[in-house]
Amino acid sequence: MWPLLAILFGVALAACSVGFKKYVWFLSVGYGFAIAALGVALMIMFASELSLVTVLLCIVFILYGARLSGFLLYREIKSGSYKKNMEGEYAKKLPIFVMITMWIAVGALYVLQVSPAFSRLYNKSSDLVLPLVGVCVSLVGVVIEMLADLQKNAQKKAAPDKPATKGLYRMVRCPNYFGEIVMWTGVFIGGLSTYTGFFQWFAAIFSFVAIVYIMLDGAKRLEGRQMKRYGNDESYREYVRKTPVILPLIPLYRLTKDTEDKK
Repeated sequence: MWPLLAILFGVALAACSVGFKKYVWFLSVGYGFAIAALGVALMIMFASELSLVTVLLCIVFILYGARLSGFLLYREIKSGSYKKNMEGEYAKKLPIFVMITMWIAVGALYVLQVSPAFSRLYNKSSDLVLPLVGVCVSLVGVVIEMLADLQKNAQKKAAPDKPATKGLYRMVRCPNYFGEIVMWTGVFIGGLSTYTGFFQWFAAIFSFVAIVYIMLDGAKRLEGRQMKRYGNDESYREYVRKTPVILPLIPLYRLTKDTEDKK
């Protein structure tokens, strides 16, 4: 098992090494590249063990990663407002040892994220019900993310100085992050019938908890930026008060302390 995981780790490191150009790419463009590359690597490494459901799962990884990286690169090239918002981040220079540490850490995380598929292939599991349910849930997550990005782009083109509040953004303020959680929930569910031993369970649970935490932290940081930009707009504050941050129907409306009107 470990030699195979080492190969996947090498693939992830190679794919997300674009982060050395812009460190934020370790967690964005490089993330998409890595997940797509890992999907391809799993299909090659376990070619003789592939079943319909594992092929579908690997294709989900490839489509998810390719779409994400493509969208992020397109946004950086075409979106002036995004470039302006990210100027501060891109201006930062990190010491090389910090970048190497980040590179290794995210590469390991990305391998853990696809570990449910790895475990299923490595264990030669042949059950179908949970894996198919997992693939369907993951596809729903990918579609949610895709629609959220398209809807936000359309709304920003129509009103560059206004936040996106229509479509999926009526349900939650961060539907793309919600879609990400749904995507990886499906991956985790799909492996529940195959995990054996401490490492397989640890890898699946740790990576799932980590991605949920990262999405919540990302939503919190986005909330802070949006409050700085739109906080004086009473209609936006009303939107914040009535629209959950990231999970539909869950009355979690704030992740920061500055989203209420200061008396």
